[in-house]
Amino acid sequence: MTALRQRKGSKGKDPGPSVQNLKSDCTAEPRERFTTGGFSWWTIVCVMTGSVVGISLGLLCCIYVATLHENDLWFSNIKEVEREISFRTECGLYYSYYNQMLKAPSIQQGLYELIHDNTTESKRTINILQRMNIYQEVFLSILYRILPIQTYLEPIYFYIYTVFALQAVYVIALFITSWLLSDSWLAGALTGVWYILNRVDTTRVEFTISLRENWSIPFFALQVAAITCYLRPQLKPIHQRVVLWLVFISTFCFCLTWQFNQFVLLVQALIIFTLDCLDFLTAEQVVSLYLMQVLSLLLVWLLQFCNSMILGSLVLSFIVSALLIKHFQTGLKTGGFVIRVGKLALHTLLVLTLTFTINYSAKKMLQLKSDEHIFKFIKAKFGFGATRDFDASLYLCEEAFGLLPLDTFERLAGTVLLYPYLCTLSALFILLLLVALSNLSTNGSGQASSQEEERTFRIRPDVAYNLLHTVFFGLLAFSTMRMKYLWTGHMCPFAAFGVCGKEVWSLYLRVLHCNTKTMMRLIRYSVPIVILAFLYYKFWPRLMEEISELREFYDPDTVELMEWIRLKTPKRAVFAGSMQLLAGIKLCTGRVLTNHPHYEDQALRERTRQVYQIYARQSAEEVHKVLCSVGADYIVLEDSICYERRHSRGCRLRDLLDLANGHIMDGPGENEPDLIPATHPRFCEAMKSDMPPYLTLFTRVFKNKTFHVYKLKKLKKKNKAENVL
Repeated sequence: MTALRQRKGSKGKDPGPSVQNLKSDCTAEPRERFTTGGFSWWTIVCVMTGSVVGISLGLLCCIYVATLHENDLWFSNIKEVEREISFRTECGLYYSYYNQMLKAPSIQQGLYELIHDNTTESKRTINILQRMNIYQEVFLSILYRILPIQTYLEPIYFYIYTVFALQAVYVIALFITSWLLSDSWLAGALTGVWYILNRVDTTRVEFTISLRENWSIPFFALQVAAITCYLRPQLKPIHQRVVLWLVFISTFCFCLTWQFNQFVLLVQALIIFTLDCLDFLTAEQVVSLYLMQVLSLLLVWLLQFCNSMILGSLVLSFIVSALLIKHFQTGLKTGGFVIRVGKLALHTLLVLTLTFTINYSAKKMLQLKSDEHIFKFIKAKFGFGATRDFDASLYLCEEAFGLLPLDTFERLAGTVLLYPYLCTLSALFILLLLVALSNLSTNGSGQASSQEEERTFRIRPDVAYNLLHTVFFGLLAFSTMRMKYLWTGHMCPFAAFGVCGKEVWSLYLRVLHCNTKTMMRLIRYSVPIVILAFLYYKFWPRLMEEISELREFYDPDTVELMEWIRLKTPKRAVFAGSMQLLAGIKLCTGRVLTNHPHYEDQALRERTRQVYQIYARQSAEEVHKVLCSVGADYIVLEDSICYERRHSRGCRLRDLLDLANGHIMDGPGENEPDLIPATHPRFCEAMKSDMPPYLTLFTRVFKNKTFHVYKLKKLKKKNKAENVL
C-alpha cells in the first residue's frame, strides 16, 4: 500500500503530492498527459524529443568510451598479440573462450570443447559453461559466424564494440528511469550527462572490457527501469503483464552474465521485503517481483548445467522463506502501531531464521563450497573471521574490496551530482519514514482519525523503491569499493529526479508557503537547464582535451614472453604462475594452465594456493613436488610479485603466503608471536642462484627484465623411488 486510503472527513485538506492530486495537475499541463492516458500532439512531440535525446546520449557515451579506449592503447595500430595482452587478468580468460569458439571447426565442436574443456585446468576436464558465465562470448561468436561481417570487421572489434554498445543501453535505461520518476525527459538528459561526466566512478569499461559487470550492469539498469514502470500507480493490468515480462527478461540476462548475480539480487530482495513490511507494495506486486527473480535464477541454473552455486544461494533461500512465512503468518498488517511493529519484528526474525536454516541445509545436501571464500571475506572484513586465511586475505588486501575512498565524493561534488542527490535523498527518506509510520499506525480496515489524516504524506511506490535502492546499494558501495558501480550509476537518475520531479520540490515549496503550479513549473524546467548549461561550460573543454590525448600500448616484456611461449613450447605444454598472467597466456598462446583468475571453485582455490608456493619460503623439492602434482611443465616467475612494492607489508603476496604457512614476514615490522622463521629461503629468489637443489630440478629457458621461465626436470623412476624411501 503506497499511501493511506481516502478517509471520511479529509475533503478540502492538502494530503501532499498524492497520485490523485498529480492527476489534476496533469490535465492542466499538456506535456504530462502522457502519464494519464490522454494523448495530444504536444505529448507526442515531447515523447519523440525525449526519445531522440535519450538515444543520442546513449550513442554519445558509446562513442566516448570507444574513443578513449582507442586513444589510450592506439588499438587500431598495435599487433594482435598486444591487443590480446590489453585484456588484463580475468578479462583475457573470458575473451579466450570467444576466440576458442571462433577457431573451432564448427559451432557444435566449439560447444563440445567448452563443455569438455581440458586446457583451462591441467589434469582436469571441466564444463566451462557450468563453471563460468560466458554465454555472452558463446552468443557473440555464433553471431559473428552467421553475420556477413567477417570481411570488414575483425572478431576483436565485433567483441569490444558490442560491450561499448551496452554502455548505450545502460545510459538509455538510466534515462528511462529518471523520465518515469519525474515525468520529464529533461531529467533523462541530466542523467545521461552526469553519467558521462562521472565516468571514472560510474564505469571502467574502457580498460576492463570483458569484466562480467560490464555485460551485466546494463541489464540490471534495464531491470530497475522496468520495475520502476511496473510500480507506477494506475498501470493497467495488460501493461503490468508486459512490463513483468521485461523485468523477467532483463533479470535473466543480468543473472546469465555475472557470477555475483545472487548477491545483487539478494540486496534487491531485501529492498522488496522492506517495502512489503512497511506497506508500500501490494501483495501481488511483491509476489510477482519475487517470482521474476526466482524464475530467472532457475533458468540460469538450467543453462549452467545445474550449477549448485545457484541453488545454494542466499537469495533463493530468502525468497522461499519470505513467501512461506508471508503465507502462514496471517493478520500481519492488522492492529495498532505497537502490535504491528511487534508482528513485523517477529516476521523478520522468522524469515531470517528460516533463510539461514534452508541455506545451511541446501549447502550441506549439495556439498557446496564454491562461494565460501566470499563469506570468509565478509566475516574477516567485519572482524568476525580469521585474517590469516589466504583466500580472504587476497580480497582484503585489494583496494577494490576496501572501503569507498573519500575522494569519490569530491569528484561527484565537482560535477554537481552529489548536492542534489543528497538533498533528494534526505527529503525523500524523511518522507518515507513519515509515510511508513503512518502506514503502520493504521489498522487493517484503514480507519484513522481526521487528525492523523492531516499529518499524512504520500509517496509513490516507484519512488519508494528507487529511494531504498539507492540507500541499500549505497551502503554496499561504502563497504566495498568495487560495488560502487551498482550505486553511482543509479545516483544519476535519482538526483535528476530530485531536480526535475514534483515530489521533492513540492516538499520544499510547501515549507516556504509558495507551492503554486507556476512556481513548480518554473523551477522544474529552469533548474535542470541551468545545471546543464553550467556543466557544458565547465566540462565540454575538458572532454575535448581528454579525447584528444593520444597514448600507445607499451609492454615489450610481456609481448616477448608470449611470442617465446607461442614459438618455442609445445602446444600442450602446461604453465604455472600467477592467476593474472596465466589468463593472458591462455588467450595469447592457447597453452594449458594450472590455475586461473575465476576463483569460484574450492578445488581451484586450493590449487592456486599450492602453486603460489613458488613465491613462498619452500624447498626446491617441495615446490617441484607440488608443481608435478598439478602437471606443470613450465613455471613463470615475475619480479613484480617476488619483489612486490605495490602493497604495504602484510598485504604483499609473499606476506600472505608466509602468514598462511605460519612463517615470519619479510622486512622490518612486528610479527605475531606464534609465527616462526622459515627453514628455507624464498623460492623465487633462490631460483636465480642456480644452486644445486634448484639446478637439479629446474632449468631456466627464458629471461627478460620482468619474467623468468623455468622448465621442470622430470625425475627418473629411480630417484622417485629413493625419495619415497
